[in-house]
This record gives sequence, C-alpha cells and structure tokens, in this order.
Amino acid sequence: MLRTVHSVQKSFALCRTFTSTCALSNHLDSKTFSKTLLLPKTSFPLWSEPSKSEVPFRARTCEDLYRWQRENTDGAVFVLHDGPPYANGNLHMGHALNKILKDIINRFHVSRGRKVHYVPGWDCHGLPIENKALQELGQDSASTSASMIRSAAHNTAVREVASQRDQFYQFGIMADWSTSSTYRTLDHAYEMRQLRIFQTMVEKGLIYRHYRPVHYSPSSRSALAEAELVYKDDHVSHSVFVAFDLDMQSINNHHLRSLSAEKIQLLVWTTTPWTLTANMGISVHRDLTYSVLRRANGNSMVIVAKERVEALQDILGDVEAVVEVSGSDLVGLAYRPIFSSFQEGQSLLNVIPASHVTSDSGTGLVHCAPAHGAEDYNAFRNLGLLAQPDSIICHVDAQGNFSKDVVKVVGDDAGKSLIGQPVLDAGSRAVVELLKQTKSFVAIKRFKHRYPYDWKTDKPIIVTATSQWFANLDNIKANAMLALRDVNFFPPASRNRLEAFIRSRSEWCISRQRVWGVPIPALYHVPSDRAVLDSKSLDHILSILDKKGSAYWWEGPVEEFLHPDLLEQEAETKDLSKVWRKGTDTMDVWFDSGTSWSMLDVMGVGRDPKHGRKWDADVCLEGSDQHRGWFQSQLLTAVSCASSSASSPQSPYGTLITHGMVLDEKGKKMSKSLGNIINPLTVVHGGKDKKKEPAYGADILRLWAGTVEYWNDMSIGPTSLSQTAESMRRIRNSARFMLGNIGDKETRSSIQRVNREKLGLAERYVMNELFQLEKIALENYGSYNFPKVMNTLVNFANITLSSLYFDFTKDCLYADSVHSLQRRAIVTVLEKILETMTSVLAPVMPHLAEEIHQSYHNSDTSFFQKKWLPLGTEWEDLEAQKEMNQLLKIRKTVLSLLEEARGRKQLKSSLEAEIDIIVPDDIGTNAVVDLLRREEPFLKTLFIVSDATLTDEGSLGTTSPAWVYSDSVSISGITFGIRVRPSTLLKCPRCWTFTRVESESVCGRCSSVLNL
Repeated sequence: MLRTVHSVQKSFALCRTFTSTCALSNHLDSKTFSKTLLLPKTSFPLWSEPSKSEVPFRARTCEDLYRWQRENTDGAVFVLHDGPPYANGNLHMGHALNKILKDIINRFHVSRGRKVHYVPGWDCHGLPIENKALQELGQDSASTSASMIRSAAHNTAVREVASQRDQFYQFGIMADWSTSSTYRTLDHAYEMRQLRIFQTMVEKGLIYRHYRPVHYSPSSRSALAEAELVYKDDHVSHSVFVAFDLDMQSINNHHLRSLSAEKIQLLVWTTTPWTLTANMGISVHRDLTYSVLRRANGNSMVIVAKERVEALQDILGDVEAVVEVSGSDLVGLAYRPIFSSFQEGQSLLNVIPASHVTSDSGTGLVHCAPAHGAEDYNAFRNLGLLAQPDSIICHVDAQGNFSKDVVKVVGDDAGKSLIGQPVLDAGSRAVVELLKQTKSFVAIKRFKHRYPYDWKTDKPIIVTATSQWFANLDNIKANAMLALRDVNFFPPASRNRLEAFIRSRSEWCISRQRVWGVPIPALYHVPSDRAVLDSKSLDHILSILDKKGSAYWWEGPVEEFLHPDLLEQEAETKDLSKVWRKGTDTMDVWFDSGTSWSMLDVMGVGRDPKHGRKWDADVCLEGSDQHRGWFQSQLLTAVSCASSSASSPQSPYGTLITHGMVLDEKGKKMSKSLGNIINPLTVVHGGKDKKKEPAYGADILRLWAGTVEYWNDMSIGPTSLSQTAESMRRIRNSARFMLGNIGDKETRSSIQRVNREKLGLAERYVMNELFQLEKIALENYGSYNFPKVMNTLVNFANITLSSLYFDFTKDCLYADSVHSLQRRAIVTVLEKILETMTSVLAPVMPHLAEEIHQSYHNSDTSFFQKKWLPLGTEWEDLEAQKEMNQLLKIRKTVLSLLEEARGRKQLKSSLEAEIDIIVPDDIGTNAVVDLLRREEPFLKTLFIVSDATLTDEGSLGTTSPAWVYSDSVSISGITFGIRVRPSTLLKCPRCWTFTRVESESVCGRCSSVLNL
C-alpha cells in the first residue's frame, strides 16, 4: 500500500537537510529523493496463485454468501432453476460452462440486491447410471437380479452426486451445497411429486398404452423418445432393390390386363432389408404416374414411378416403356408375399395408397412394414387395416434380434438363418441371402444417409413395434405454444427451435424398459394383458409408496397394490399373483427431470401472481440439446397439470437461455479417441506438467466462459486460455495500480476528496468512460450478453486506464504533495474506478473481487454484501468526452513524433522533449483553440513531456533547436502544427522532468513539495 503521510513527511525533512548541505549541487543522485516520492506500495500481487488468491475466499463467496443473501436480502426473489446433469462421471467443460454462466447471472442479481434462489440438482435415474453400476459389479443385466441392480445404481448415483458437487464447488459456484439444499431425482419427496403429476395426466386422459412402432435402442434395450436421439449424417446402410410378383388375376385396369400373359413385378427399394419379413403391403401415391417397363435382360416387366426411370438405369439396365398407369390404377392390386416360396399358404397382400410416397428417391413404390415405420403404421391405421393389436407383424425381440416368430413368414428352414441374429448386422445380411434364393433380389447398394442413434450409447437404433405408455400431446401442444408466447428466449432465434419440436410432436413415449428408474405403477391382468392405470388405482398405490418408498413397488406383493374394488372382484381367486402382475416399465428420465418445476412452489418460490411472480422460474439455462429435452419436458408436464380454471396456459419458466457446445481450438468435438479433451479441473489446478498445463485458477476459467459468445459453439485450448490469462493480468494490473496509489486506511482518512465541479478534464473524461462501462455492464448483464461486458471491461482497463490515464497521472501521483488538489482529484477518481470496476468484474471473477475487497477494506465480509449502486447520471459527461477526444487526436500525432525522435536516438524518454502546438494566424474565436488555451497547463501531462506550449508561427523565434520533428493535425476543419523539440531546461533528480533551472537543485514543483 502507499507509504503513510507521516513517513513521507519524515523523508521530506531529511531531504531538506541534505539539499542545504549540498549547496545546490547540480549532481544530486536521484536515489536521494526516492523516499520522498509517493511510490505505490501494495501486497496485492500482479499474478495470482489460486491457492492463495482463490481458495481462502471460496467459502466466503460461495456457500456463506448464498446463505447470507437468503437470510439478509430484502429484494425481490430471483429464481434460476437448475437443469439437473446426470450423476455419472467427472465433469467436462460443458458442465463447467453451464454452471459458470448460471453463477454469473445469480451473482449479478445478488449484487443488485435481489434474493436469489438457486438449488443445484442431479438427474439420478436412467441407463448411464445403471450401466455404470453393472460395470462396477462386474456383471451384466441378464445375470444380475433387478434388486441388486437398483441397489448398486442408487449407491452409484449418490456417490457420483457427491463427487460432482465437490467439483462444481471448485468453479466458485455460489450455492448451498449441503445435501438438504440440493435436489436429486431419486429423493423420495421428488419421486412422489413426479408420480402425482403422472396421476394428474392419467386423470386428464393424457396417458395411454399402445402397441405401435417406436424408436427402440437394442444397445439400451429400451424404447427412446425423440429427445433421446442424435442423428448422424454419415451412417451407411446396405439398401436393396427387390421385386414383388404382381398377382395377375387381381388386375382390373385394361392397360395392365392386356399384359396379363407376362410376369409383372413391383420394384421397391429399402434401406432396411431386415424389415422385409414384416412386409404387409406396398404403398403408392395416387397422383403419381407409373411406367410399366420391359427389361431387355429379363423375362418380366417391372413397375416404377415414371420420374424415377432415368435414375434407375444402372439398376434395371436397358428397358422399354410399355404402358403408363396412374397410382390410383395400382391401388388394390394384389401381390405375392416375397417369402411365399419358403412358406406356403400365405395370403396375398395389397397395394395401398399413401400420401408420404414421393418420386424423390427409390422407385416410387414403398415397402410397408407398419411394425417398423411410423408413416407405414399411420397409413395402415388410417385405412382401418390395424383393427387388433396383433394385426401388426413384428419379428424383432427386446435384444434387437429376430425372434422365433419369423418362421411364420420364412418357414422353418430359412428361419434357422435368422432366429437370434441382430437385425442391424448379421440378420440383415441373412435376409439379403434369402432374397437371392427367392429370385426377388435385384440389386444392393451402399447408401450413406442420416440415421438416428441412441444418444447415450452412440449406437444405431431401430423402429419396432412394442407395447409402450404414451402421453398424448395433441391435446396439450396448442396450450404449450400459447404458454411460450410470453417467454423470453436468448438468443432470440432459439424460440424457433423449441416451437418446432413441440409443433412436430403428437405423442411422447414415456415408458422405458429399464430396472433403475421411477416405476410406472400399472397393474396388468395376466389372462387378458389388460392394463389398469386409473385415478382410483393410483390413489391406492401412491398412498402405499408414499409411506414405503417407490422401491417398494418392486419388492411388495401384487396383492397389496390391488385396489379394494379389484380385490372384491377376485374374491374367489386363491393366488392373485397368477392373475395380476405389476408393471416393470420405468419412466422416461425426461419425465423425471421435467417435473422439477413442481418443487419450486413447495420451496416457497413458485408462481405467485399476487406478488408479481408470473412464472415458477425466472430463468432456465441449458445447452441447445435441451430444446428437445428438459426445456420441452418441463413445459409439457406443467401445461398438462395446469388447472382447467386457469385463464391462460402458463410456462413454468420466464426466460430460456441456450448455450452451445465446447469444442477444441480446431473446432472439433472433444472425445477420448481424439485425445483433445480439456478437463476443467486441470485448467483450475494445472496438470502434471505445470509448464504445459498451468494452474490458471477458477476465475480465468470463468473469464473464458464470460468472454466467449456462449450462445454459439465455442472453442477452448492453450491459446484461448493464455489470451484469457493475459486479459486477467491487465485487469489485475489496473486493480494493483489503484490499490497501490490510493493508499492505506490511514492515508485515505487524511485526504479530502475533490468534488466533481473541481475535477479536471481528464478526470471528468475518465469518469464518463467509467459511467459508460457501468451502463454497458448493467444493460448486458441484464440481457445475458456477458462477452459485451467483459470485452468492454478489458478494453477499459487496457486502453483507458493502463495506456492512458495511469500513464500520464503517474507523475502527479508519485511526485505531487499528497494533499495537492490534482493528486487528490486523481485519488478521488481512482477510488470510484476501483469500486465500480470491482462491481463490474465481480459476477464473472468473484475471487478477484473478494481479493480486491480484502486488500482495500481489510474486511472479512464478502464484497457482494454491499449492493451495487450505479454511478449517478451527473458522471455522464459527453462534453468532456468530446473535448478529450480532440486532445487525444493531437496526442496521437505527438506520440508519433516522439517515437520518430526516439528511433533516431534523439531522446530516450519523452520527458526530454517539449511540444509546440502552432495555432494558425488570424484564427479568431474558435472552440478548439479555446479548449487548447484552457487546457494548456494540462497538455504536458497528457503528452508526458516536460512542457507543451500553445503558440503561433510568428512567436517561434529564429533560434533553431538541436533537433526538431514536425507534423500537423486537423481538428474540426482547423489544421494545427505540431513540433517536438528538446527540452530547454534540466532534469529534476526527484521527478525526472526536464523542468529544473540550473541554479536550483530540484524543479519548482518538487521544491514546493519538499518545502525547500
């Protein structure tokens, strides 16, 4: 810190004695006066060591601060609802970015006096945790009891939560991290709220069971929702072209009847050969024109869409167009099942109309397997061709292999090559071999296309028919869209993404075939496979689970869960377990986390229109993938459970903020295989080789997060971290300069501050710049544009302060009297800069804010406990900005001339020079000239030279300096001459300016300060 006034005055006395003894010697050693200078002194370091600058403040600025503001802040409640990460594995850079962005928002609101509610959460169910538990057990699901898996998964989830909690804490996240103040989707109270929401949806008729095609993951052995899929553009399928024999006796069209003596085939194309065993029809578009082609190398004719003939030349070879018919002419025609030669007695199948058929690809005729395609299923259902659940043909089991039922289509002998084979691999190849034996095979082609993968296992999925529980979205998505009208989105374009996902969905598959999860408490009548899932049954079952826990569903006897009405019906049944069974499906994890909004009301911070709380959560912030996940599941469950008396649908959140993915510096996705993963904790603590992986600390990681345009995908790596560290150094350097020059508590208490009216132009200019910085910070923190805040802050610290204001005020700060008006004015401004800059940087760099606060006030309270009070509007001084910019234009020319002189060895220090500003003759009254005359005493300070004089051409005299460099600068249409020349006076050994006359030992300013 700055040396005390008392010690400086003692040095002055010693200097007076020395100068009288030296009898005005011209060779005084400048070191003699060093103790008389007010040199900055502070313990605040330029470079931070995280263990010293962050760890000591961690509790103060995280847990303690969160609890303090919850108990002591009287401002309006601000709720940032935490989307729960999976409790699985160590944190990656995406986790760090996510939590830091949330923390920036929370800290900003705390600093502005609001009471922040933020409860970190974890998603604890689902396949990743189940798989991890099995891996740790060293067993697979087939050989391990369900109860053992559930117990192991529970332990795994609890352990992973504790591990991730400790890791999050090291990023400086403000929260109460105790178990009682966080939420886990495995907690009993959470599960019961979730089940009650499910019950409400059942009561509203939104939940139903259906046997139909769904996205199914053989690798997860479970149905998946659309939100759990990722699409890869480079998937390769082995597509086949296959010919089905038309039944000639079914032909009614006179054009085709004339060809009945010949064999006619329907040519289809499919990228999933394994689905051909489940073929139930061929679809055409009524309005397309189809060509009957005679092949030159065959004894049959084929039918394809006319628009596809040219594209199919390499498949069909040379062909002759025989006749054309419309799609309507083909509808109703019969054809032989493709595997009928293996299994006799199969009924003929029919050509059906379907609107989804196009001539953009394939042949214009589409093989239909309602068990394996939503469009096929809808086409058959709309035509009334699926009267019973068993109407759908499906030969795929829960493992994604061909089941034994396939022999019903291909026969016993051919079935041997298919049963037990995975349909996506060997099973598909086996089907192709069977097609060749039936003579229906035409061609096979590798086909690269977009295909869905399981987002958890990163393996391809299939579409297959299973019995699943669904939520009907057709009845609620209109209300969901209405609820989004008042929601703010950042970035604004993200609204389109969420609305598109909701608009495109008609149902939500909520059941999963997993062991570890919240049960869907449905009862099944074994003889009829009838499911019982109604309000009365759920009331009874949930009352039991509320007392004994959701795990009791798996452990308790089925008799206990039967409602008394059902028990009465089964009064004569001796063994109810043979007549009734409990469902084994669990809920989709998006349903788990999607009901998290319901806990906010229980916590006392939910929607409260009477007190101005329109939403449960003010803000939700997650990655862009959550538009099809958590953002959507929250909205859908909330709207589903809304009271029918509500005036209009309400969203559970008021603002949705989306961030992108974190990539490496080459723009590639981080992965173990590429070896480009950057561990966020390595950034904080450093790696094994500290030279290659230095310990940057949490604040530099946070500054990186606060600097990148997080709403897009962003990169991180050694270069970007090094650049961020340099930005931090500049900010710290500014803080260090101010702390060192403002002085300690004793010095500050002895200095009288200067009112704004008495501040000079430079001080008013810098305060205006500070006002603009704070204005930008407040606006952009509030609108979530953190990069705008940080870039403006770094620019202010580096350009406005370090390169300008600090540079030209050093002379006054070091050499003037501690009580001089100018120095007191500068100190007054530095104090305000330090306070406001700390407020601006604090949400992003809380440890630095606490360190500055500690160094300045020597306080053990958090910086955030003092409310951020913005500067008054009187500090916005556009006139000072305009005038200073005019002077800075002259300064730029002066610095250029000084650099030229330095380059030619004419001077080493700019203090060796004097400046002449030559005003044009007969200029008359002019605002710029008036400005220069008014600020003439300040110009030498601004230019960091020993003197600056305003003159005209006639006053320059005839004496030629030893050297001179000249240029001109135009301001407001007036051209001023600028001349740099050597100083005419001698160097002062105390302040080093060339302002000392030969007869004096020091310059006039220093003599006055020293009282000589």
